[in-house]
Amino acid sequence: MPVNGFDPAAITADWGFPTRMLVGPGRLAELPGLCREFGIDRPLLVTDAGLRTQPITEGTLNALRNEGFAAALFAEVQGNPVEANVDAGVAAYRAGDHDGVVACGGGSALDVAKAVALMVGQYRAIWDFEDIDENWRRANAEAIAPVIAIPTTAGTGSEVGRAAVITNPANHRKIIVFHPRMLPQAAILDPKVTVELPAPLTAATGMDAFVHCFEAWCASGFHPMADGLALQGMRLIANALPRAYHDGRDLQARTDMLAAASMGALAFQKGLGAAHAIAHAVGALYGTHHGLTNAVLLPYVMRFNRNAITARLEPVAQALDIGNGSFEAVLEWVLRLRERLGITHALAELGVNTGRAEEIGRLAELDPSAAGNPLPVTAEDLQRVFINAVHGRI
Repeated sequence: MPVNGFDPAAITADWGFPTRMLVGPGRLAELPGLCREFGIDRPLLVTDAGLRTQPITEGTLNALRNEGFAAALFAEVQGNPVEANVDAGVAAYRAGDHDGVVACGGGSALDVAKAVALMVGQYRAIWDFEDIDENWRRANAEAIAPVIAIPTTAGTGSEVGRAAVITNPANHRKIIVFHPRMLPQAAILDPKVTVELPAPLTAATGMDAFVHCFEAWCASGFHPMADGLALQGMRLIANALPRAYHDGRDLQARTDMLAAASMGALAFQKGLGAAHAIAHAVGALYGTHHGLTNAVLLPYVMRFNRNAITARLEPVAQALDIGNGSFEAVLEWVLRLRERLGITHALAELGVNTGRAEEIGRLAELDPSAAGNPLPVTAEDLQRVFINAVHGRI
């Protein structure tokens, strides 16, 4: 009950800031030392299928083996990963008698790696650890394997997260699986690892980081530390993302983007919003790239949330170096940034149609991200936003 305008419940929250990060060019060389520090002798290197034969994967494996580690590779991770990817990783971990996980790749690879680390010592189904209430307490915490994370994209920030997003094919939902000990023991943010990332993926993953920061800033709730990270993350992205997009070998821009991606993931402890809720549903049903889907959706969600976020946009405008802090000015800046990065305006151009609009609305309403939206949302609201985004109607 508020007393003299003060409501203790409004500023009561649990905060967590995470892991050790090794930042800078060439820091990947320190991976063997980290494995020794954390008692990992037989690491399983988990990556996505697209990186299986890439130099980063082969080089990392060879570096570990040359230092005497019994390292093996698991690369059966798809975009928008499903339970079967986790199960296969757990089987590989157990078959190789591994004692730790090295996660290398984009958000999907890092999420699967963390889920494998969780599940190698559990006898429940992975869905029993969905991030609802205190489901995480069901896990045998002592059996969770240590993880070292090496992001090769600057988007999800999964390297500093305690959760994994895995699609349940039975109900087409993207489920957030959570345990505090899923947090990697260390993350290596080496910009040299990201320089070969193609420009379209640089744009899509970078916009994912931006949407993390923007939605976290606008989310309901009290978390001034997250707010500070969100603003600084947006400031870094505004400068670094166009540079990294046009010159992938710009190490300062790549470093700033890695930092901003981690900051966005830290910031969304406060919450996310309707863009992520809809993007999770669209990704589960249509297999679209998560970051690109968020990038397309953001302006439509901004328009829906206008009345609730306008008063929050002056600091955003300052961070983005926009002279005018009005809603329309910030929206226009987002639209122009997307154009500069070659990102399409409508979901229809990603192969998405309105045939499953009602299902999208229902799944998005169930998504935990919807709870952080600055305006309360219903399935019908989310369905309408989705339809507008399919047709490109802002």
